[in-house]
Amino acid sequence: MSKPQKICDSVYLVGGSDISSVYDCLVYVVDVGELVLIDCGGGPGWPLIRNNMSFLKLDPEQISTLILTHAHYDHIGAAKDVVELTRCRVVAHALDAPYIESGDPEYTAAAWYGKTLPPVKVDHAMEGDSEILQFSKGSLELIHTPGHTPGSIAVWLETDGKKVLFGQDIHGPFSPDFKSDINAWRKSMEHLLSLNADILCEGHFGVFLPAKSVRQYIQGYLDQYG
Repeated sequence: MSKPQKICDSVYLVGGSDISSVYDCLVYVVDVGELVLIDCGGGPGWPLIRNNMSFLKLDPEQISTLILTHAHYDHIGAAKDVVELTRCRVVAHALDAPYIESGDPEYTAAAWYGKTLPPVKVDHAMEGDSEILQFSKGSLELIHTPGHTPGSIAVWLETDGKKVLFGQDIHGPFSPDFKSDINAWRKSMEHLLSLNADILCEGHFGVFLPAKSVRQYIQGYLDQYG
């Protein structure tokens, strides 16, 4: 089993399929004067994610914001537990927010996992192509990246001279159940390539660096899907 770890200044990996639970995507914490959780896993792994944060000297009760990059079970299933512990703000794109709030079993892929998804209220629904979230000691940019789902988003951070891209589920998959659009996805990936990130924190397959590795990873999927 892998271990929780510090990725770079202000960025930590605290959850994932071989870190916390097989039901979890990769879960990241960003310290921008406040703790921001980027996705939260499917739910069963939440107690271990909390322990992993404590191991890294991060207090899980101090999470101020939970960013849900899209409305899939392995990314949002623990959201209700996170909110109950922290009373944090939940942020998602407006196009995926209704499914997060309803717990729709098909769109959220909860049915794929044989699970029931607890609905959770989205406090701030992003609209448009991008938005800046300001925190006490920094900011995060939300970037709309439709394709995997209509309301998929990536998160952008510049810290200690590094450009960090949280590009969850760049690899897909694509299904009519969650209204995937491969053409929109291609445009989204081209946009992410144009950012020239130094570090990619992906949703399932790990952390990629330096910039050359980031580009190769994203371009590889563009080539695969033609």
